[in-house]
Amino acid sequence: MVVTLIFLAVLIGGMVIGMPIAQALVLTGVALMWHLDFFDSQLLAQNLQAGFDNFPLLAVPFFILAGELMNAGGLSRRIIDLAGAFVGHIRGGLGYVAIGAAVLLASMSGSAIADTAALATILLPMMRDQKYPDSYSAGLLASGGIIAPIIPPSMPFVIYGVTTNTSISKLFLSGVVPGLIMGFFLVFAWWWISRKYQLASGRRVGWGERMKALVHSFWAMMMPVIILGGLKGGVFTPTEAAVVAAVYALFVSMVIYREMSWTKLYAVFLGAAKTTAVVMFLCGAATVTAYMITLADLPAMLADTFSGVLGNPMLFMALMMVFLLVVGTAMDLTPTILIFGPVCAPLAVKAGIDPVYFGFMFIYVGCLGLITPPVGTVQNVVAGVGRLRMETVIKGTNPFLIVYVALLVLFVVFPSLITAPLRWMH
Repeated sequence: MVVTLIFLAVLIGGMVIGMPIAQALVLTGVALMWHLDFFDSQLLAQNLQAGFDNFPLLAVPFFILAGELMNAGGLSRRIIDLAGAFVGHIRGGLGYVAIGAAVLLASMSGSAIADTAALATILLPMMRDQKYPDSYSAGLLASGGIIAPIIPPSMPFVIYGVTTNTSISKLFLSGVVPGLIMGFFLVFAWWWISRKYQLASGRRVGWGERMKALVHSFWAMMMPVIILGGLKGGVFTPTEAAVVAAVYALFVSMVIYREMSWTKLYAVFLGAAKTTAVVMFLCGAATVTAYMITLADLPAMLADTFSGVLGNPMLFMALMMVFLLVVGTAMDLTPTILIFGPVCAPLAVKAGIDPVYFGFMFIYVGCLGLITPPVGTVQNVVAGVGRLRMETVIKGTNPFLIVYVALLVLFVVFPSLITAPLRWMH
């Protein structure tokens, strides 16, 4: 009990005073070391290095780079133009464009922040021009952005797979159908909002312009085909898929679309390197904390807490999802995976739950945390890009968050929505 209190007090206390989450994690590990009379600076350094010295994690910087290249090289814009050509003329059409583009972009980058930034930068000014309410426009863009970690390729799936020793390829494939279902649920929610507020419709374009948009976006559209086809066919591993994605995005940006200059390329590499450094430091810091959590036997304490429901898989999943939803409101997705993934995954196996199914559910709930205050990382991105108050974005996100929670209930009650397509694809 004392160990749990120390863990929560130091971690939450560090976050409350504004300490970066990675530093708060290291401090938590050090505090547990002192409490257990086990402090060793060499052991601390070794665990910190071991957290990011892991071959499968090599996929993370390459997926980050691929997302940066897509945004800077014109691939993201062409995807949005393609969606606009086909559905932009419907009432509230820019909302459907945002959803369609979010699903397509998700199959290329795997980063919620990168996809949300691209969508908000391009579409939010257009939505304002057509007098859409700022709150619902921002809420939709944030809600669409969190599809990115679900549809492969996905950085959170890579980190979860490495952390819990779960097949990354299977995790990737588990997200395909649920990601599309998320898009469908957003369409339904936006349809209701469009009718309620009588939103404007855009200009209808002819089939000539649609075919032109399709041709212009062809090379961008080939990226998910190559990645998913290669993964399903066993041509390359998820780590190799990340390299393929980055090289392909670079080639298309510089040789085919020719929107990437050498000056811009330097800025892209620098931005990707900075983001990678943040993620990798988080991985190292979380490894220090996870090591001490294991020594302090916190997993056994958590197992005792859930021991009464391990015989009922559905009830266990329901309680675990509530627990992770609460955690997600206060913690970003990556540290949530690194801290609680190794603790929760073995419990799911004990409860007789498919580890890939549980891994998907873990990431899905973690994604909901990206659009729930007070952290709401993706909401902060939209607020920053659109220069909006956070309260406005939160208000506009609520209807879509309700829809996503309803979908979460469906996934808990009907696991076959995830496991059946996975078996077929794998």
